[in-house]
Amino acid sequence: MTRKQARRKKQKKAVRFSLPKIRMSHVAAPLVAVAAVVATYYVSASMLDRPIRSIEISGPFQRVTALQIEEAISGQLEDGFVSADLAGIQQSIVALPWIDQATVARRWPSRLRITVTEQVPAAIWGESGLLNVRGELFVTTARHIPAELPRLSGPENRSADVARRYLEVRDRLIPVGLDLRRVHLDPRGAWDMTLHNGVEVRLGRRDVDARTDLFLDIVADIITGRVAEIDYVDMRYSNGFTIGWNNGSRTPVDDAEDAMDEMLALRGSD
Repeated sequence: MTRKQARRKKQKKAVRFSLPKIRMSHVAAPLVAVAAVVATYYVSASMLDRPIRSIEISGPFQRVTALQIEEAISGQLEDGFVSADLAGIQQSIVALPWIDQATVARRWPSRLRITVTEQVPAAIWGESGLLNVRGELFVTTARHIPAELPRLSGPENRSADVARRYLEVRDRLIPVGLDLRRVHLDPRGAWDMTLHNGVEVRLGRRDVDARTDLFLDIVADIITGRVAEIDYVDMRYSNGFTIGWNNGSRTPVDDAEDAMDEMLALRGSD
């Protein structure tokens, strides 16, 4: 190989890349259009974002006043009609103790319309708390407690469970002429209930659902005629239950199916 041929072999071929030619007019036109749209939006928004002139508040005001609602959201009304944070305003209203739900809407040209629904107390929780119909604790210390409400108690994180059991049992007691006055769940997980006539129903910690069903399906109907004489009903047995009488005596019933005969015999001995 000659020197000339070696030099040619070492030489690298240069590769040229050619980029497509872009006409600036093709880029500028869309950018100008987008900028025009954005500018129009902000100009329109600024023209519409006038100060909020009035607030319309409606609802069944029994525990909360319209003035309390206005005070709760006063700091959020400084924004304009368009820029006002409706979700934030709604959250501030719902944070009031007796407010259950709230809706906030704009009404042209500069008015906000607020509609509220108050909480409905369904039960007393502990000493002075109040639960709503969903079993949620919405007031921890109520100044005025309706005397007719049932009393529920238990660990703070179990309020919904206690409320659920109360509602389930109460709905099944009413057809046999009974009602619930109290439901309690202790820290160990043991349940007990008190009927409106003072009869205590002890359910314990185990097989609570099965024991509750036994009481509702058989025992409640059996004791209806003699509730004034009964102190408690103990359901904490694998089979049957025990009736404790006001005079201190006890009547164990080993077979729930024979319970009706037992009670009929007791009634006949009066």
